[in-house]
Amino acid sequence: MKFAIVYYSMYGHIHAMAQAAAQGAKEVPGTEAALYRVPETLSEEVLGKMGALDAAKSMASVATATPDILAEADAVLFGTPTRFGNMCGQMRQFLDSTGGLWMKGALVGKPTGVFCCTATQHGGQESTILTFIPTLLHQGMIVVGLPYTFEGQMGVDEVMGGSPYGASTIAGHDGSRMPSARDLDGVRFQARHLASIARKLKV
Repeated sequence: MKFAIVYYSMYGHIHAMAQAAAQGAKEVPGTEAALYRVPETLSEEVLGKMGALDAAKSMASVATATPDILAEADAVLFGTPTRFGNMCGQMRQFLDSTGGLWMKGALVGKPTGVFCCTATQHGGQESTILTFIPTLLHQGMIVVGLPYTFEGQMGVDEVMGGSPYGASTIAGHDGSRMPSARDLDGVRFQARHLASIARKLKV
């Protein structure tokens, strides 16, 4: 079973979550998980001014996502940073390139989910995923979130991401906070849960 993790990461937070998601998906027997980074829309000059060039270079070995990847996968988990309570522009542009898949109904019935990252605890984690979901539903996909059987999202003892809509993490206003152990556990759980559902649908 092919499990695709399609994401964009500017500073490495979503990349770290994507790696954890791959670990979770592979816990489901027979699952092959692969990472794909959506195409960059910013120049090296702009990335340099944003302090993101080193992170971009560290992720250069990740394969580039194409619409065909979505069609070939048995399940797709998307990851995006938040921009003003919505997905980032790079992810939006990639999704807007999937009209051909929509025309063919290539993604109908395919299980999917979303995880994200914000700078602050209330910086749009839920709205980012909720505004992402309509595109997936227009494609006919089956949306899988992060159920409360993941008990890690129930506590209030630490600052953390996660909601029933999907796993998430918090970068901090300066990007210095990397995903916590609990945030990584959340996206592993979501990926494992998504992969298990995809396996049942594939049989």
